[in-house]
Amino acid sequence: MDKKDANKMAIKMLGDISVTNKTKMRIPTLPFLAIKNDILGEDYSLSVAFVNEAQSQKINKTYRKKDKPTNILSFAISKNSGELVLCPALIKKESIKSDKNFGKNFAELLGFLVIHGMLHLEGMQHGSIMEKQELKYDKKYFNRNRCGLVHNQSSGGRIYKRRKTS
Repeated sequence: MDKKDANKMAIKMLGDISVTNKTKMRIPTLPFLAIKNDILGEDYSLSVAFVNEAQSQKINKTYRKKDKPTNILSFAISKNSGELVLCPALIKKESIKSDKNFGKNFAELLGFLVIHGMLHLEGMQHGSIMEKQELKYDKKYFNRNRCGLVHNQSSGGRIYKRRKTS
């Protein structure tokens, strides 16, 4: 098996979390286990699957009756287990659209969506409480917030970062 095939079907066990990449895309390294333990707890068993747009559309149609691909789906299996299904190709497309991504690049948007999905598994619904939690964990794990503010501890201040436009 060559590296391309290994990346395509890579399954990593990270304690009580499994990450499966069924795409050809490279997935940025994220602190999945730390985020999971913080939001869902150490006893929670989580599966994270990266799928292509066709698979995302099929799953979304089957479980949500929406015939289109989506960036993330969260499935609570039991009180202490669940699954996140992410579509990195769609997330990459969304990261280019400044109106949908809160000014985040692909890796940043992916990290944000992992947090978002885990909060759904925790039982949260869209709204101001969930947005506050998203901001809290986004700052904690990625040292930023939805508005693009980066907290720079060394200079004691905040720096506003926007994506470069071409």
